[in-house]
Amino acid sequence: VFSDFVGYGLVTLFLISIIALSRVPITYIIKGLKPIVFILLFTAFFNLFNPKGQIIFQYSIISITDMGIKNAIFFVMRLLYLIIGTSMLTYTTTPNQLTSGLESLLKPLKIFRLPVGDFAIMMTLALRFIPILLEETNRLIDAQSARGVDFNQGPIFKRLKNMIAIIVPLMVSSIRRANDLSIAMESRCFRPGEKRSKFHPLKFRKRDIFVFIIIVLYLAAIIIRF
Repeated sequence: VFSDFVGYGLVTLFLISIIALSRVPITYIIKGLKPIVFILLFTAFFNLFNPKGQIIFQYSIISITDMGIKNAIFFVMRLLYLIIGTSMLTYTTTPNQLTSGLESLLKPLKIFRLPVGDFAIMMTLALRFIPILLEETNRLIDAQSARGVDFNQGPIFKRLKNMIAIIVPLMVSSIRRANDLSIAMESRCFRPGEKRSKFHPLKFRKRDIFVFIIIVLYLAAIIIRF
């Protein structure tokens, strides 16, 4: 929502503080940004050509204005901060902690008979399945590449056809894993909607109050600046 560098400076300061407190290595964070480099360049390129503002560079029908440069920088920063912010959450919080906290926050919705516990279980399973599916995909790609299948070269339709050798086994493996998981949950007497205890129950502590106050002040600063 910001339209000036002061607002982005405020967000930058907040993210730097979060990174410093988390003690996550900055090299690890930068490494996690590599997959989105193309998206960042693509976003910057299309936001660079803005007809509004003072012309800085012009060649034939191509013109770059100060407003275009500003928009390109802002959109890149938005994507970067979005990825870094969500990455800091996943780097510092386990899936179990995340779903337990979400379930605790959504408890008031039980008044409306919403299955909050089932929703939390679904999130836990989804978060746990993502790395498993990624690992399975990489294993299938290596196996098919060893058999001479090329996924990087050749016509686009041929590469899409080669992807069938990945998609079909991956779907079969996913269905098999889901079936095994459902059997395991049933054998442990899991019943949707039943009240369940927690091995590590969450407790609201003084540091949580301190963090809550910081978040409120941060959001208030954003609203005032906006």
